[in-house]
Amino acid sequence: MRQRILAPLGAALLTAGLLVVAGNQSAHAADTLLSQGRPALASSVENGESAAIAAVDGRTDTRWGSQWADPQWLRVDLGATATITQVVLQWETAYARAYQIQTSPDGNAWTTIKSVSNGAGGTETHAVSGSGRYVRMYGTQRGTGYGYSLFEFKVYGTSTVTPPPTDGPGYVYANPPVTGVVPSTETPPATNPPVTHREFQANCSVSRTNLNDDPIIFPNLPGASHSHTFMGNRTTNAGSTLASLQAGGTSCVTPGDKTGYWMPTLYNGDQAVQPDGPQVIYYKSGVIDYRSVRPFPPGLRYVVGSPTATQDEFRNAPGAVEGFECGNSAFNWDIPANCPAGTQLNVRYQAPSCWNGLHLDSPDHKSHMAYPVNGVCPVSHPVAVPMIEFKMAWPVSGNMAGVRFASGRGFSFHYDVYNVWEPPILAALVRHCINGGLQCNPRGFDQYKPERGAALNENYQLP
Repeated sequence: MRQRILAPLGAALLTAGLLVVAGNQSAHAADTLLSQGRPALASSVENGESAAIAAVDGRTDTRWGSQWADPQWLRVDLGATATITQVVLQWETAYARAYQIQTSPDGNAWTTIKSVSNGAGGTETHAVSGSGRYVRMYGTQRGTGYGYSLFEFKVYGTSTVTPPPTDGPGYVYANPPVTGVVPSTETPPATNPPVTHREFQANCSVSRTNLNDDPIIFPNLPGASHSHTFMGNRTTNAGSTLASLQAGGTSCVTPGDKTGYWMPTLYNGDQAVQPDGPQVIYYKSGVIDYRSVRPFPPGLRYVVGSPTATQDEFRNAPGAVEGFECGNSAFNWDIPANCPAGTQLNVRYQAPSCWNGLHLDSPDHKSHMAYPVNGVCPVSHPVAVPMIEFKMAWPVSGNMAGVRFASGRGFSFHYDVYNVWEPPILAALVRHCINGGLQCNPRGFDQYKPERGAALNENYQLP
């Protein structure tokens, strides 16, 4: 985070909030706020923080910030073609002197519906006339020496998109649901020594290979998916259920972790390449108040990433994405063309860690989960759960021209999680390692703080 002081924050937020209310009241009565909570992308983020989604989350205490260069852009996906009548930009101190408001039907071809050459910051409200699925602010001249920074980017108009349902086919309900949770905005008190990690590892080897099954996306349809590499549960197949997985064995070091983890199979030409040995699956805190993280409910399942993602969507995913690396080459948004002989191809990708408390699954296998915004869960998904981070390694190097996933290019990487932990084991690890601010191995032991003990015994069971 850059070391500078914002304009008196309390007063600035209060003034900005009043201005936004005034701007909203000036919108036509038939207009609807279309952008709030929609997917957002940006040309860059400041120091890996200040995510694009923070500009459409309806909160004036979060922001999107760009790198300190021109040009930069922020884009919101409205979900379908909409008629755009008004755009409100609520700038932080770092504002745009010159920018355009643009629309697009496909995120590629852009039409300018408003040009501004004398922006003054604060809250700017523009009456516009245009249509498109995508709307973006395209900044060409910064008003300060910093980047572009928006508390909120609000797009008003009319759209054919209906709010997503919360009931009906495709929803699997938690029993019991978790209700009445308010997302924690607290910062844990400082400790000595300071807390630097809030995590434990699940070390799991490949359990099944080259199966064209996916019990989340294609339940009871064997052979319907692209090829997957499975880890953890040894029985995962198209017909898997919570009960069948609970009865299965596991390739994880911790016997109590019967979770099904899977990802697209990696190929070198026509030859499948499998990860060698136990892979690292981190369970971390994705929120600032790591004390508020709760264990997953049994049967929670979701998909992280997308096989149809573009390179920009992969690079700008809401969770921290470190991309691909091998040797000294890192932060690649596709599989590198070459890797030094004898190295491995690695990828790291983080999952959402905020749950709506109601559904174990949803029709798109994603909407019941959400990413935190600046370290706080959104009110729509108030339950903080462990943030999974895959750290996968494949033994492939040299000329990588023929290396691909079953789903396509490197940026199509994604993975599925079907939680089947034994609840007392998972609860002990979450409480001791995540809530306790430790950096734990699969036993729940932090070698840097041995005096804190372990959550599990030498057999990875509760003591």
